Parts: sequence; structure tokens; C-alpha cells
Amino acid sequence: MAIEAVDAEKMKTMAALLADSNPIHWDVDTVRELGMGDQPVNQGPNNLGYVMNMLGDWAGGAEHIQKIRVRFLDNVFAGDRLEAGGSVTAVGDGGTVECDVWLARDGTHPVLAGTATLLLS
Repeated sequence: MAIEAVDAEKMKTMAALLADSNPIHWDVDTVRELGMGDQPVNQGPNNLGYVMNMLGDWAGGAEHIQKIRVRFLDNVFAGDRLEAGGSVTAVGDGGTVECDVWLARDGTHPVLAGTATLLLS
């Protein structure tokens, strides 16, 4: 699943919804002062959400996601193009499916990786 460009305005909205007061999500001057570039940094929950949306689309709804565990490997910045993906690693009894999942910048640079369990029956 492709995310063509991470939206800086949506980061501001999510910061308010998450009560996240960290200015790296909306203040470019802070991002520059910290030596992190010149674009706001996307929130981790947003990045996880891209992967969960991909899984839900594949499985026929997010309600099929039973468990997800991820590691955040790098920052995602406003304007980044992302690709959420995964691969089935095991099919269990009762309709469970184990998957490796990831989120990559420009389709190649991993920014999130983990595993998910889905129930497809």
C-alpha cells in the first residue's frame, strides 16, 4: 500500500488529537535546531496506522488483526513517500495467519518492521 506523501498538516491535527506537545511534529525551526532536517517528523502512531490499514485492506477489515508488534527503525518526515507491506510467514489452525510487516521510505529504506497475527476465518 503506497502513501504518496506524508502530510504535514495532518501531523498538526494528530499532535492535537494525541495531546503530543513535541514540537518536532509541527515546528520546522525545532527540527532544524535538533539537526533532524527541515521537515516535521511524523508521529509513530501514524506510521503504525499505515501498516494496520494495509493489513485491514488485505484481510477484509481491521477487526481481523489480533496482534501486532513493531519496532520503529527511523523517522518519517513530511513529504516522504511510504510503502506499507507484508508477507505471510505461517498459516495456523483455526484461520490464524502470521505475517512479517514493514513500512519503508521510498519503498526501500525501512522505518518500521514487525510481526502481525490475523484471524481470517
